[in-house]
Amino acid sequence: MSMPCGKSTPLPPLVVALHGHAAGLARGVARAVGGQASIISTDVPSTLRDAFDTGRPIIGICAAGILIRAVAPLLHKKRREPPLIAVSPDAAHVVPLLGGHNGGNDLARRIAEAIGAHAIITTASDAQFGVALDEPPPGWRLANPQHVKPFVSALLEGASVSMEGEKPDWLRDSALPFTNDTAAPLRITVTEKPVDAGPQHLVYYPRDLAVGVGMARDADPSHVVALAEVALAQAGLPAERVAAIGTIAMKADEPALAALAHRLEAPVRLFSADELKGVTAPNPSPRVAAEVGTPSVAEAAALLLAGENGRLLVEKEKNAVATVAVARVSAPVTDAENLPGRPRGRLFVVGLGPGDAGMRTAQAREALLRARHWVGYGLYLELAGDLAAGKELHDFALGEEEARVRHAIRLAAEGNDVALLCSGDAAIYAMASPVFELLSRESEGWDDFARRIEVRVIPGVSALQAASARAGALIGHDFCAISLSDLLTPWRVIERRLLAAAQGDFVVALYNPRSRRRVAQLARALEILRAHRPAGTPVVVASNVGRPRERVLVTTLAEVRPETVDMLSIVLVGASGSKAISANGTTMAFTPRGYAKKSIDEASR
Repeated sequence: MSMPCGKSTPLPPLVVALHGHAAGLARGVARAVGGQASIISTDVPSTLRDAFDTGRPIIGICAAGILIRAVAPLLHKKRREPPLIAVSPDAAHVVPLLGGHNGGNDLARRIAEAIGAHAIITTASDAQFGVALDEPPPGWRLANPQHVKPFVSALLEGASVSMEGEKPDWLRDSALPFTNDTAAPLRITVTEKPVDAGPQHLVYYPRDLAVGVGMARDADPSHVVALAEVALAQAGLPAERVAAIGTIAMKADEPALAALAHRLEAPVRLFSADELKGVTAPNPSPRVAAEVGTPSVAEAAALLLAGENGRLLVEKEKNAVATVAVARVSAPVTDAENLPGRPRGRLFVVGLGPGDAGMRTAQAREALLRARHWVGYGLYLELAGDLAAGKELHDFALGEEEARVRHAIRLAAEGNDVALLCSGDAAIYAMASPVFELLSRESEGWDDFARRIEVRVIPGVSALQAASARAGALIGHDFCAISLSDLLTPWRVIERRLLAAAQGDFVVALYNPRSRRRVAQLARALEILRAHRPAGTPVVVASNVGRPRERVLVTTLAEVRPETVDMLSIVLVGASGSKAISANGTTMAFTPRGYAKKSIDEASR
């Protein structure tokens, strides 16, 4: 369930104001570009670097130097740099500092238009000719972006350009030195047919084709991709014109579909069997109708994507594992977000770590930024509050775990990007397992949109890792984790696991150690462990690790007091060889790996 369909959704721009008086301007800019406004008064460089490092566009209502100095250590790959834009606090000027050819120039123009400012574009082709040749507007694709640099160099040296094909508005409105002389050294072609391009010849295609595809379960991706490529080539249709791919929802998780979307660089849209069945297709199949509930998949999906005035250009082509059809949309697709059908929803199950934003992984930050909807226990939503601007928050009480998961799955099934937030690691006593468990239940009655969502589990720093690190290195050797909650697991099973861990001499991390109602379990667990290891064995009791009320205590197995432990705590009990020492001005606990013994043995040989 982890393969992407087409290119990743761009991250929403982060609009940063450094002072409260610029907050209104920041919010206005954010509305204009679909971004998220934030007022940052402390740790500004770190916040900006985090966003820039994940590829997020940054718009600062501040001096350009502040932005440049913050991200300077990360500047190494020009083509991958996200836009970095400075907006003067008086709203007079908008300056794209980095990423101009990665969307920054266009973003700057949109901001300037929205707030009545002047966009200062400094990239050569944009500044002199008023057009970004390597970044055509939505609905168009450049066939040979690798040739833009020599093409623009020749332009700047005074070369003229001849034009082949009908000139679209975005070229007509430019200041390019067009000439009617067909012998001009440079040439631009706008066409619907395959054309050879080169360093002196840029070729642009409209994105106006919809590819419908049907396939057998677990079809070989190479066979599906080859069928689509052959169907397009035989019809004289460049693959660059493909704007979207459509199929039946039950095929949403096919690796072949992801491979086709990647090859054609086009988004996928999904349709139910009933939606497809409502289309009159030229080549219906009774066998397909019996298998999936609609007589046509490829042709019907292509026609649905093409819309009311679309028409079929390639009727159903097939091989042993797939069918493909191609339809033409009446105009280039300029807004992929509003294509018919549903995108494949994505559910990110995100481990936030202990709570401190500094211990949150970059992958978790990116998932939280990508997701429009956040689902979680209220405390977890608060822990990620620094990234919550512009998000739709779905707050659930403690104990409503299944309700949380069902809600998150339903939101993703509607085609949304959803984050299900967990503290610590998402797969350790958290929500990742319930997600897969509920999706696997036939009794849940999930439709194909829900069963085929993309699920990504984003790991985080677990409570046992954080607690061990705060107190030294108690999990430096073999360890295990056991939950003392008997709400879902019988206590006799938990006792059996405790005994096995004690006899195996593992360091033991005790999760859910004690609550208001469950007061006896921790005492019994410690009793079992005391029977198998020395009284002086180090024990770490850590509460609220990474949060403002953090408390970390290093004690011993003989002296640990269960009544000081609550549900916001984790208890780590060392193995028989674990030790405590005085270091860093406090007591630290660790479990030796055995290197000292190895050194002694080697020295005695």
